[in-house]
Amino acid sequence: MTAPVFVCSDLAGAAPGTTVVLDGPEGRHAVSVKRLRAGEDVVLTDGLGAGVHATVAAAEGKDRLVVTVTEVRDEPAPRPRLVVVQALPKGDRGELAVETMTETGVDAVVPWAAARCITQWKGERGVKALGKWRATAREAGKQSRRLRFPEVAELCTTRQVAALLAGAAFAAVLHEEGSLPLAGAPLPAEGDVVLVVGPEGGVAPEELAAFEAVGAKPYRLGPTVLRTSTAGTAAAAVLLARSGRWG
Repeated sequence: MTAPVFVCSDLAGAAPGTTVVLDGPEGRHAVSVKRLRAGEDVVLTDGLGAGVHATVAAAEGKDRLVVTVTEVRDEPAPRPRLVVVQALPKGDRGELAVETMTETGVDAVVPWAAARCITQWKGERGVKALGKWRATAREAGKQSRRLRFPEVAELCTTRQVAALLAGAAFAAVLHEEGSLPLAGAPLPAEGDVVLVVGPEGGVAPEELAAFEAVGAKPYRLGPTVLRTSTAGTAAAAVLLARSGRWG
């Protein structure tokens, strides 16, 4: 059986033969939900690239798992780094987008308050929504056995997205009228590859103009139009394959 993955923020000093304690909510999940027992294998990660393979030494109480490290791993920073600017979808489709993009291998997700977004993140509602996106990225990172989870940034305005695109090594906007196929895009070996996914109503003309003004180009993904909640995942797969990261 595949060893389950848990998040442990303190892996400093972990080495083969040393002991690590998993407690708190993750420890409770391991002991009381997964019911792990001595001798079973687990993977611990800090979500920042560090991880260990370990064997359970003891389960104590309801929320404390003691493990013995068998192997230390380090997941290097990705090259190039894939950043998806995701316009806010309706309902829970945003969480679906974050989940599948995380599983695919996206390195950062930037929520974007586009002009044509139906959903609005304001006040407490916005705080809760961002928290859900971040929790989804964390759980999807565990599910997909990543040691480096994607960053979910604060909500950005169009001006902030334009600034992000201006500093990218490659900047693209998914657009149904784009003349360039994303599958043929020339990708850099280093730096940030930034991809913009618009809302259900599409990227507004003034937004596209602002993005093109800083060097971004409109690309088409294929002959069909995808939902905003699935377009980022499909595009990420294309870019990751072309960049060699899926080689």
